Amino acid sequence: MPAERLLPSTEAEDLLALTREIARDELAPRADEYEAAERFPREQFHLLGKSGLLGLPYAERWGGGDVPYEVYLQVLEEIASAWMSVGVGLSVHTMSCFALAFYGTDEQRDRWLPDMLGGELLGAYALSESHAGSDAAALSTRAVRDGDDYVVNGTKAWITHGGKADFYTTMVRTSPDGSKGISCLLVDAATPGLSAAEPERKMGMTASTTSQMIFSDARVPADRLLGGEGVGLRIALDSLASGRLGIAACAVGLAQAALDEAVRYAKERTQFGKSIIDFQGVEFLLADMAAAVESSRATYLEAARRKDRGVPFARQASIAKLVATDAAMKVTTDAVQVLGGAGYTRDFPVERYMREAKVPQIFEGTNQIQRMVIARELRTA
Repeated sequence: MPAERLLPSTEAEDLLALTREIARDELAPRADEYEAAERFPREQFHLLGKSGLLGLPYAERWGGGDVPYEVYLQVLEEIASAWMSVGVGLSVHTMSCFALAFYGTDEQRDRWLPDMLGGELLGAYALSESHAGSDAAALSTRAVRDGDDYVVNGTKAWITHGGKADFYTTMVRTSPDGSKGISCLLVDAATPGLSAAEPERKMGMTASTTSQMIFSDARVPADRLLGGEGVGLRIALDSLASGRLGIAACAVGLAQAALDEAVRYAKERTQFGKSIIDFQGVEFLLADMAAAVESSRATYLEAARRKDRGVPFARQASIAKLVATDAAMKVTTDAVQVLGGAGYTRDFPVERYMREAKVPQIFEGTNQIQRMVIARELRTA
């Protein structure tokens, strides 16, 4: 189990206790089955919504929990420790709500945000394109104003919840003016002209559907424009800064699960008349794994506390994402090593953990991009 934590309130402690109960009883028992069947866990997202866990960092006025980001991320870690696909899905949903929560008008928030935070509507975040991944400003999906609508054409790529979501927070080009020509539309999944391609065939997180979303003369009402024309890239980057913290927390949860399984196995497995945890080669490996998990947790929590204080945190978010996801890859790999041949089979969960650990190093900005962000912040500090 994760190390004992200092939480800011009794209410936060109760929230973590509820999360652990849900993770233990409702998520962990289903993870292997759903991942093997590539079955999307929609009912689990409904449960999280009914339990008040889908809108934790947002205002109570619209059905959110109004909890500090520090607490929300610990909830996310607990969920990811039980089931990475659901943890990442919660992080993506939270990021998909960001644009409306912080850039929408009160009228827009009143209209859509309660159902988004309450679990009736599941979100997706549509920024990337096949030629515009790390270079977000190069996106070409076009939205042309036509009366009371925008007519949207283009294809978004690598969309988590693609084809399963109820709304898509979508970055589109409304003018040719480079990074200043990007805007944000809150697109209803039922929009005529919007369709999902076949899901991607992925290495891991196979219960989390990922697909291209195709816009073919899709008419989106103009009242679904968030923040005005030309501010879409700013919305996207602000969303990503917070989203990177979510991915860091998920990576720590995954690494913690791998560490727990490795310790359990090392205590039970005997060789040469004693448990393998008593061999220095194994105990040192486990010690390094524990150090990586706890240092990664401390890194994301410090970044979250900066966010909660209202001070700049983008560099710290990139550091947390970089450190936590690299650590998760190393810890899950080492967990397979501790289990030996057993770890390479699907009879134990660590082989799945290892496969799932790869993609957090890639999405929400690759770790190479995180290094660029950190270096740029250092140059301008």
